[in-house]
Amino acid sequence: MPSVERARDAEPLYELPYLPYKEDALEPFISAETLAYHYGKHHKAYVDRVNQLVQNTKFAGLPLQALILRVGNDADYTELFNNAAQAWNHTFYWHSLTPDRGSRIPAELEQRITASFGSVSAFRDQFVKAAVERFGSGWAWLVLDGDALKIVTTTNAQNPLLARNKPLLTIDVWEHAYYLDYQNRRAEYARAVVESLLNWNFALGNLHRD
Repeated sequence: MPSVERARDAEPLYELPYLPYKEDALEPFISAETLAYHYGKHHKAYVDRVNQLVQNTKFAGLPLQALILRVGNDADYTELFNNAAQAWNHTFYWHSLTPDRGSRIPAELEQRITASFGSVSAFRDQFVKAAVERFGSGWAWLVLDGDALKIVTTTNAQNPLLARNKPLLTIDVWEHAYYLDYQNRRAEYARAVVESLLNWNFALGNLHRD
């Protein structure tokens, strides 16, 4: 996943990263209109706000992930954490998706998935279920926890970094991620992502990333 941080003396400190594909590349599962709003409005707003909030603080210049870990449990910096984490979560989400329909799961990941969930089919069902049952706004994640793969969910801007889990893939279940295309049919959106859009090469890279 490309870094969104810049040099300490650059303005702004963090930039909106480029999408790894065109806005219409995920159709028919996620429309270009949704991508235009989600990426161009929501994600951009988080990046812009974290740049405002971090100015003249002791955190200015930290890489975004380090910033999240530093302020994640500090009530004095809740707004900074929320915007920094959402900026990071969204970049991770874009890379969790791919236009390569139904890309094959690398053998190493398939073995780990089978060991952790029983089968690829069972994993897909559990991932969709987790995304659907995450009450309100939040995220569903495939993570590495120790030696095991697990599915976890987080609310609002939270992510697995604070629990020291290694995220491999995520599904955004804030309504702005799917409402233009699916209205209240979150299950249909989650199923489309899990069955047709997950980027398994990205997941494998994350598995081996320090």
